[in-house]
Amino acid sequence: MNIFLLAALLIVAILDWIAVAKSIKRMEYIFKPGVMIVLLVFLYLATHFTGGIIWFALGICFSLLGDIFLMLPRKQFMTGLVFFLFAHIFYIGGFISFNPQFNWAGGLLVIAISFTSYRIFILVTSRKVYFVKKRLKIPVLFYTIAISAMLLFATLTLTNPFWFFLPAFMVSLGAYLFYISDSIIAVNRYVPGMHLSRIYSMMSYHCGQGLIIFGIVYQSELLISS
Repeated sequence: MNIFLLAALLIVAILDWIAVAKSIKRMEYIFKPGVMIVLLVFLYLATHFTGGIIWFALGICFSLLGDIFLMLPRKQFMTGLVFFLFAHIFYIGGFISFNPQFNWAGGLLVIAISFTSYRIFILVTSRKVYFVKKRLKIPVLFYTIAISAMLLFATLTLTNPFWFFLPAFMVSLGAYLFYISDSIIAVNRYVPGMHLSRIYSMMSYHCGQGLIIFGIVYQSELLISS
């Protein structure tokens, strides 16, 4: 792995966290998309987007677009949500390209993730102040299904005999952190009286994205060397 790019990624991410913590918007406009740009360059140099890796490259690109639109005025929130919806779909495609294996452990993961996502969906959409006409329930439902499926396919790597343990753990933890980040955003936006700091959302988001991509690159390198 390129140590210099990893160091650059860490520096850019920390600068964005500082911008979020201190509410420095101009700084955030630069470093928030900067994290995904550096991550995309890292993925290209490490894999040249060969095979199923292209799915993850597309996921990063759509995450970058989602980041940009979420920084714009609140009326752009749904547009950002759509871009992240496609980012999750592309990540799902990437994990499927690694031939996921479904067994009894996978069934337990389905139950656990489905129950958790259902509870979050009910929490977010039960407040009449936002969902009195139910017009937002459908897009939020589709998004909940997409991110839940992404988390499921990521964690299925832990039960897949073709995956090495460390990269499987990395992508699973990364997907879980991504899931937490989106949950924080949903709670902050749609649940009155509840507010979780944006810095937690951004840290879990960047760490999650980074771990997913690092895990994919590490798995690819191990498969080539084995």
